Amino acid sequence: MSTRPAAQADRISTVKMLLDGRFIESKTGEWHDVVNPATQEVLAQVPFSADEEINAAVASAKRAFKTWKNTPLAQRARIMLKLQALVREHMSRIAQTLSAEQGKTLADAEGDVFRGLEVVEHACSIGTLQLGEFAENVAGGVDTYTLRQPIGVCVGISPFNFPAMIPLWMFPMAIVCGNTFVLKPSEQDPMTPMLIAELALEAGVPPGVLNIVHGGKRAVDALCTHPDVVAVSFVGSTAVGTHVYRLASEHGKRAQCMMGAKNHAVVLPDCNKEQSLNALVGATFGAAGQRCMATSVTVLVGEAQKWIPEIVAKAKTLKVHAGSEKGADLGPVISKNAKHRILGLIEDGVREGATLELDGRQIKVPGYEHGNFIGPTIFSGVKPHMKIYTTEIFGPVMVIMGAATLDEAIALINANPFGNGVGIFTQSGAAARKFQNEIDVGQVGINVPIPVPVPIFSFTGSRGSKLGDLGPYGKQVVQFYTQTKTITSRWFEDGVSSGVNTTISLK
Repeated sequence: MSTRPAAQADRISTVKMLLDGRFIESKTGEWHDVVNPATQEVLAQVPFSADEEINAAVASAKRAFKTWKNTPLAQRARIMLKLQALVREHMSRIAQTLSAEQGKTLADAEGDVFRGLEVVEHACSIGTLQLGEFAENVAGGVDTYTLRQPIGVCVGISPFNFPAMIPLWMFPMAIVCGNTFVLKPSEQDPMTPMLIAELALEAGVPPGVLNIVHGGKRAVDALCTHPDVVAVSFVGSTAVGTHVYRLASEHGKRAQCMMGAKNHAVVLPDCNKEQSLNALVGATFGAAGQRCMATSVTVLVGEAQKWIPEIVAKAKTLKVHAGSEKGADLGPVISKNAKHRILGLIEDGVREGATLELDGRQIKVPGYEHGNFIGPTIFSGVKPHMKIYTTEIFGPVMVIMGAATLDEAIALINANPFGNGVGIFTQSGAAARKFQNEIDVGQVGINVPIPVPVPIFSFTGSRGSKLGDLGPYGKQVVQFYTQTKTITSRWFEDGVSSGVNTTISLK
């Protein structure tokens, strides 16, 4: 991604900021190209917001919080109802923009939007999600009840791989709970979040309730340390997530950070073979492997280790093309730097002695010769010490390992530091139950390769994949975006007195 002086911003379309209900041009001196990863065409330029612009966004959110926190639940819910209708209406347009700047196939881009839309639909239930509790007569004439109240200005830092879904995981739940929000989307594909922001304003989100700034580490650090920010939600790499969590925590903010992964799928010989192998190949290579929930490690147990040629054959049928092209199964990776990194890890795998069953390094896509394409790549004979196993590749690379028994497979996975997701493919209920009980991973799929839960539940990655005890969306995120206030009350009848009580007990 190149950096250009501010003068360049006059010659190409620019990504705006959203401040106080208005889309405005940044006055920064630093602009970065937004590049189509299939063609290298510069689609727009995104500003790296100046410090005063970041401060202005937080100040706008702080002002808006004074009135927004008292907005009736039903009014907040109606805005979410309108937003979900608008997102659904404009899904095709959002997906086209997403595909152009991120590289996903159009079908996968629509899936990206839809999974975010599910969270908006769930936010429409805020009337029941934000209920408190009540207990009558906890002591003589004494009632106790709780209120779930908003916490203030919240920040979201979203990644490049889901430019629609992750922002829609973040700001709808935060603002429907009565908070205000500042979003810092990925600088690599910021146009999609801005389209969604347009729909949010059309839906009735008031000025200042949602603000958007752009940038890199400097913007992230400014938001994480700002004295008026109370909570930070992050999804992205482990290195950045660890930095965000430490910085936010040191400055007294709530933080939830969903980070890297090395997701395994255990394949037992008794599984539905055809269905299971199809699922594995799709979950590994979909979105060019750029999913934190991608099934990047396949663990073949016992006789299933003989199925490697069939896995390779299925991977060879996948069509690599620009995401906008009909019939494409996977598009390019996000940038030249990402491609270079992935190719380096493939070289590491070869050098360390893994067997390269399918090599996607030299793939050529006619008409898109400058695209960041890598074809499906498969290694077998991988050992736990190898870099292609210890590192999140975040590309279209399947790592195949073998295990003699289910116990051996479980031990292998539990020894890995990441805990985002895991799957098992089997027809045995006993094996599945043993697996779900003994595996130390936050999200488990049984004959489901990418076990991301629907929004009535919460995303529950664990261990090295998550910092913070509450996850995004679902019931947990309502806890994250609210604080509990407990009220204990007693009402006396006129003329009635029980005298002075110097103990701490209620009678």
